[in-house]
Amino acid sequence: MRCDLHVHTIHSGMCEVPVFKKICRESYNDPSELYEILKARGMNLVTVTDHDSIGAAEKLRKHPDFFLSEEVSCLTPSGTRLHVGVYDICERDHVELQRRRGDLLSLIFYLQERRLLFSVKHVFSSLTGRRTEADFVLFEHYFPLIETRNGQMPAGGNREAARLAASWGKSPIAGSDAHALSGLGSTYTTVRGARSKAEFLEGLRHGRGDVYGESGSYSKLTRTVIEVACGLLREEAWAWSLAPLLQLVPAVTLANCLAEAGFHRRWARRIERASAADGRRGVELEVGQIHPHVASDVLNEYQ
Repeated sequence: MRCDLHVHTIHSGMCEVPVFKKICRESYNDPSELYEILKARGMNLVTVTDHDSIGAAEKLRKHPDFFLSEEVSCLTPSGTRLHVGVYDICERDHVELQRRRGDLLSLIFYLQERRLLFSVKHVFSSLTGRRTEADFVLFEHYFPLIETRNGQMPAGGNREAARLAASWGKSPIAGSDAHALSGLGSTYTTVRGARSKAEFLEGLRHGRGDVYGESGSYSKLTRTVIEVACGLLREEAWAWSLAPLLQLVPAVTLANCLAEAGFHRRWARRIERASAADGRRGVELEVGQIHPHVASDVLNEYQ
């Protein structure tokens, strides 16, 4: 079975880009249209991972092959921001996730208690801001799934995420992170032999998932941004006054791609240096692991 585990609809809220965050949505995808496209592109199961919202469920819950998920915006103990994917939830879970999202450890303990599957999204991306070594300690110790292929993230960042997942023995997952209809189903996760949603999710839990499809690219990101902007133009007539700004999109997306490449290379080097330093101390660690003393400090402080 296959499922795109990272998709967005019009219920994902407003975009986080300065200036435009009060006027432009993250996505203009209609839930029903999204469902039909994903099925046409070969997905056996359909889920939606809107930002801090389950609004798409109203239109999609009638489909037996749909399950509800959410991308939760969280605050880590070190003060950094993080997106956590949580899969196959109910309305009660959504309420509790939103209540706890300002305290990542509290949220994780709830997920563990409810036996909900969850993942860390776009590990090597600057999308949510800065990272700290303590963040990677939390990823290693608490997250059962790592998104190792994101359809909007550069291939280099996805490769580094895959290396971490392999190093830590984590289950890999993939999703298109489609904010526009064109990207839906272009990146997805499969579980061989699964015959139902329950078997699919249980396969992910036990590391039997495989990732397929595209990584992100400059051209893909540029197309997505233009498609989202066109969604704004369709929704708000006054927005046509901003149409000339579309010619700036290629320059903006190029700057974003360069920043993302620099971010994942910088953090990959930092993690590798940390591993090498521990190796010189006689600690047998694979590339991608964090200093034991850092792990100990973080876990002692927040457990």
